[in-house]
Amino acid sequence: MRPRIAVAGSVAQRAGHGGHAWVFLQYLLGFRRLGYDVLFVDRLEPEMCVDESGDQCALEDSVNLRYLLNVLRTFGLEDSYSLLYDRGESVIGMPRTGVVDWVKQSALLLNVMGFLDDEEILGQASRRALLDIDPGFGQMWQASGLHELFRGHEHYVTIGENIGRPDCTIPTCGIDWVSTPQPVVLDEWPGMPTGGSNFTSVASWRGPFGPLEYQGSTYGLRVHEFRKFLDLPGRTGRMFEMALDMHEADQPDREALQRAGWHLADPSAVAATPAAYRRFIQGSKAEFMVAKNMYVQARSGWVSDRSICYLASGKPVLAQDCGIGHRYPTGEGLLTYTTPEEAAAGVEEICGDYHRHARAARDIAEAYFDSDKVLSRLLGELSVT
Repeated sequence: MRPRIAVAGSVAQRAGHGGHAWVFLQYLLGFRRLGYDVLFVDRLEPEMCVDESGDQCALEDSVNLRYLLNVLRTFGLEDSYSLLYDRGESVIGMPRTGVVDWVKQSALLLNVMGFLDDEEILGQASRRALLDIDPGFGQMWQASGLHELFRGHEHYVTIGENIGRPDCTIPTCGIDWVSTPQPVVLDEWPGMPTGGSNFTSVASWRGPFGPLEYQGSTYGLRVHEFRKFLDLPGRTGRMFEMALDMHEADQPDREALQRAGWHLADPSAVAATPAAYRRFIQGSKAEFMVAKNMYVQARSGWVSDRSICYLASGKPVLAQDCGIGHRYPTGEGLLTYTTPEEAAAGVEEICGDYHRHARAARDIAEAYFDSDKVLSRLLGELSVT
């Protein structure tokens, strides 16, 4: 019998968010490449089930279930999942007893953001690791006594690779963090030798959380950073196409972006499926990445899972600096910026020697983010064999 790993996460809740689905697919497909049988454990509550019109509906009629099943079938995972519905009272896919047995026999349960909170299933795992993919908010909540996210696991893993360093203001909460880059399955993201004409990205404008006060400082959102670079199209004369998930209340920001020359793509089309998301990235010239203020101000050491997909596709990345220069080579393929002037210079550098930067982008992905390397190292850190 092949060794087993269970990954708990959230795909059904975010139907039509192909980039979000890729976060979990990189781990599931990556562990499978390493010789593990994998099980994806998802969770959905009745109030989250909606139909095509956005109205609440029964599970069997929901876009949530249809989307989850389509994603899993596309990647050969249709027999490797369990969807816990209504606090686990109903299950689609592997039955509850099977999940309990699987987790009991698994070498690892990787619980992304602690999304799985079923005590019976968690209690069967011989090794439980919580994976933090949104560094800063959870730690500051916990340190401030607002919400205790980090509990009930033997290991705590974060993609905030600077947590614990003196120059990173994200608190450790007394936890000995295992840091890791995010993986990319290179076979799923082949290098594309020809580039499009646009600098692009796919992102939420605000995200689910508001700004956070911690020890006298305010840690904000992507919107607070993006506004600093509003005039970049005018500075450079280059084409920028952003698929930004914006609330209708952000219409003034949308209009300001358009006046400044930003082309706004429909994120519901760009990221409707993992395949659509991949096509958008691979049809781009390069990524212009603006980070959440939290990641920037805290010097988190965060690298976007989206940026890693661009790099793997041979697309240069111009990324807002989150304190990654001591970990990854920057300046060729992966460029960082802090000020509007540096962002404009980075755009011109990429355009001035595009093929060199494109080759370097793929080289960086192969050297630093290849799922075979990243996940093998992570399993070693967690003493998983």
